[in-house]
Amino acid sequence: MRKLLQRLRPAPPDIDATIWDEVRKSVPWIRALDEERDTRLRALSARFLQQKAITPLAGLALDGSQRTLLAALCCLPLLEFGSEGLHGWSQLLVYPDAFRVNRSHIDAAGVMHEWHDELIGEAWEAGPVVLSWADVQSDLAEPDAGFCVAAHEMAHKLDALDGLLDGTPPLPRDWQRQWAHDFQAAYDALCVQVDAGQQTAIDDYAAEAPEEFFAVASEYHFSAPEVLRTAMPAVATHLSKFYGPSPFVSVIGDS
Repeated sequence: MRKLLQRLRPAPPDIDATIWDEVRKSVPWIRALDEERDTRLRALSARFLQQKAITPLAGLALDGSQRTLLAALCCLPLLEFGSEGLHGWSQLLVYPDAFRVNRSHIDAAGVMHEWHDELIGEAWEAGPVVLSWADVQSDLAEPDAGFCVAAHEMAHKLDALDGLLDGTPPLPRDWQRQWAHDFQAAYDALCVQVDAGQQTAIDDYAAEAPEEFFAVASEYHFSAPEVLRTAMPAVATHLSKFYGPSPFVSVIGDS
């Protein structure tokens, strides 16, 4: 039924060439793509703009180029997976800066604990993606620093497509089995390092849970692939197949 609806939906209008050129100039990872992948990303971004409401919050205003930039960043992890990665949600919320969310938890004794978190991004399992515009800009200013909040949150969306947020997106059975084995081994080794107080090659937030490990590793695939490949070669190989080759090598040449 979903595929039928996609066929019935009118094709999205092309993104204006001037706007796309502005996006390419603003985003080092996109500027480094070859012509074929750039064309695919432009088409995916147009579909994103057709299907998703981009809603600025707390007084933030976004012009057409900025909205297209956000769409392109969210679609960058979909270059190999395709537009199916957009399924299951309809809105991108954008705050000017880090945003506060309320958390609660009932412990084993039945006691309710409540606290606040300051976040730069969030992906609701059956709801919107939320991003901090300031942190998106920070990522673009340092494209080799190991951070890409849009890729992180889109990794969660891809992870959730099979109905289970566990660090393994929908994959063919044999690949899924090998992915789960290699990611679990790398995750366990990272947790041992963190528990021992050792310095880690990638952001130690990746040790929070398997799904966070996948999301953080995804950031490194785009923004620091050599760091990831040196530390976790099996994980890096899986992500290069899943996302396509990282454009970062070309980014170095543009710097």
